[in-house]
Amino acid sequence: MEFLSSLLPIILYVVAIILLVILIVLAIRLIRVINKVDILVDNVEEKVNSLNGAISVVRSVSNSISNISDTVTFGLTSAFSKIFNRFNKKKEDGKYE
Repeated sequence: MEFLSSLLPIILYVVAIILLVILIVLAIRLIRVINKVDILVDNVEEKVNSLNGAISVVRSVSNSISNISDTVTFGLTSAFSKIFNRFNKKKEDGKYE
């Protein structure tokens, strides 16, 4: 029993040292991965910034087309509304006579 009581702390210390070494190795690998991800993010940011001009052109063209479409739709709706209102007024005038 005395043998186990002296051996058990030694085994626990060895296991703790092994775990500490493993954690240090994993931390070093994690730092390397984070550095690679940082480089990748910087690269993607540069590419996105280079596309900002094209995106703004597409956005302005899209807004212009949308405004023109809205104007044409409003004009056609107003024209049809006037035509049908005249037609309905003539029908109503004919009913009451």
